[in-house]
Amino acid sequence: MKNGYLAPEGFAEQLAAELGTTERYDRLFLSSAKKPLWAQNTWIEPRILSFSSVSDAAKKLRELGSLWAFYPHQLVRKGSLIQEKLPYFSQKPLPFPCKRPAAPLGSWMLLDEKTLLASPVCSSPFPHGEPHFLETKVPPSRAYLKLWELFTLIGTMPKPGDLCLEIGASPGSWTWVLSQLGARVIAVDRAPLAPEITPHSFLRQDAFALEPMQDIAWLFSDAACTPEKLLRWVEKWLSAKSNANMVCTLKFQGKTDYAIAREFEKIEGSATLHLSHNKHELTWIRINPSGKMN
Repeated sequence: MKNGYLAPEGFAEQLAAELGTTERYDRLFLSSAKKPLWAQNTWIEPRILSFSSVSDAAKKLRELGSLWAFYPHQLVRKGSLIQEKLPYFSQKPLPFPCKRPAAPLGSWMLLDEKTLLASPVCSSPFPHGEPHFLETKVPPSRAYLKLWELFTLIGTMPKPGDLCLEIGASPGSWTWVLSQLGARVIAVDRAPLAPEITPHSFLRQDAFALEPMQDIAWLFSDAACTPEKLLRWVEKWLSAKSNANMVCTLKFQGKTDYAIAREFEKIEGSATLHLSHNKHELTWIRINPSGKMN
């Protein structure tokens, strides 16, 4: 059975190369592959439906599910008319922190004037896998949105008082998020943080020279380093029996190194995903075995 895999804006060619499929609708690919790295949203086992009119199309979609997001590949005007007859859901920017939407959100598109492709269940609860937040200008960069998105998706985040370590912290946007949650943050970087960022502690040094610390609850890296270097450092912490939850950005120079990304995925309790706020990078997370990832 094929799934539909939606590529992030600007990264359709990466997903095309990964899947090796020619069944494509702009950013949406149909494939029997499992868990491709560059999919931002997965349409789970979509089905083809024939319809006779706009009202009939809306009726058939309502019979499959309650909430739907229209993917405007083609016939946008007709698709918009069908979408208008479906139950409305709010797409207002979200405050953070917020809960992951509980109601399933399906996705659909028009194949032609009388045929649609629909999946009542998708991997993301947000239209096309793209949450939108009420942004702030306080942090020194928009990198903070990656953490907001991730924490919303997985349903867990540092608690007040948790000790967090962030390497490659400059200019400080992730440290700002963690501090706002009430966590105690040890920020590490050779470059300084922005003046408005005030972690619990700042170590101005090479982060990769740090030895593992047993009292760290969360380990974060948005550092500009090769995935290979980051993996070796993560493995050092795991070898030291660290129970820290880990969130790391895998940043690629040129082509995606699928082999190293799969090495990260082999780590127990971990997953790799492309957030809508990622660029040419992936986010790897590891929730320690005594915890739970929703």
